[in-house]
Amino acid sequence: MQRFGLLLRIIIAIALGIVIGIIANDWLIRLFATLNDIFGGFLSFIIPLIIIGFIAPGIGYMGKGAGKLLSITALIAYTSTIFAGIIAFITASNLYPAILNGQSLTMFNDPSSALLGGFLDFELHPPFEVVTALILAFVLGIGMAALKNNALLNVFNDFRSIVELVISKAIIPLLPFHIFGIFANMTHAGQVASILQVFAVVFVMIILLHILYLILQYSFAGALNKQNPFQMLKTMLPAYFTALGTQSSAATIPVTLEQTKKLKVKDNIAGFTIPLLANIHLSGSTITLLSCATAVLFLQGESITFGTIFPFLLVLGVTMIAAPGVPGGAVMASIGLLESMLGFSPTMVSLMIALYLAQDSLGTACNVTGDGAIASITDSINNRWHITKK
Repeated sequence: MQRFGLLLRIIIAIALGIVIGIIANDWLIRLFATLNDIFGGFLSFIIPLIIIGFIAPGIGYMGKGAGKLLSITALIAYTSTIFAGIIAFITASNLYPAILNGQSLTMFNDPSSALLGGFLDFELHPPFEVVTALILAFVLGIGMAALKNNALLNVFNDFRSIVELVISKAIIPLLPFHIFGIFANMTHAGQVASILQVFAVVFVMIILLHILYLILQYSFAGALNKQNPFQMLKTMLPAYFTALGTQSSAATIPVTLEQTKKLKVKDNIAGFTIPLLANIHLSGSTITLLSCATAVLFLQGESITFGTIFPFLLVLGVTMIAAPGVPGGAVMASIGLLESMLGFSPTMVSLMIALYLAQDSLGTACNVTGDGAIASITDSINNRWHITKK
């Protein structure tokens, strides 16, 4: 219920931002813009730390005890995540020109209608660049996986806990205020109507994509195991609705595990794959991220090619490994990539966060439900190849 409290605060922040944006004068809007600049600077500072804190221990833990079955499961999960993003991008890039026809945000490319700036020229430099953080995280993660002891891995696990505390105790609580300031500024600039229409269209499209992708996953799993895919989906519905309420893959693990066993997946396979997939299989979140990112770029009037989005998607699939169990963990992990690889400005990032968090529970529910299909596929492969003896 606490997770829904955040969604309610975001909705209230958007509504208040619109009201204040209509009645406020330039001075008050600039005050909100100043606070947004300060928060945005802190967010830029923490992004490289988020990348290292998530990726390095995530890769390190995956490497510990890595065997054929772990490698196969991780590869299937990663492929599913990437394929989900490709489907979302192709769908969005083909549908948005029709369903969002005429919608744009001139504040991105028209100086006469730009958002008002703050009173201070506030800039907080991050400790290192996003690409540097990514490379460092990969090197450290692979190195920790190769070490014979867990000493360094335990240190980075504690570091990840610190980063998660910063997100859950500072960034997440302040996000509604940040979104409030952005929407007040956009309303003052006359841009809020476009945003609200985009919210509605993207929301419906994402729900449909989640449903279609789950049907695709279970059709493949059902074909391998000679089961009815729709009956398998029905079996997993308790996990879907639990994730919808908790908004956490980790908190839903007991229900996901119980329902996955009902898919005739062996107990030892289910017990191994479900906790792993809760951290590395993010197909639903990826659909949400790509749909929202493409929408923001469309509003900017910028066309994006598959050649640009595919490298972003490949890195995104790794970056979101072990995203924290807090609302919006996936989008927080992706901010650095949005800025460095897709050229998102602070305002675009704020819109992205608002769009994503409004639909975060749906992405999590899709992730969790899809875990059952991946576990079933892994079990089928194990039965054919006899990777494990039991």
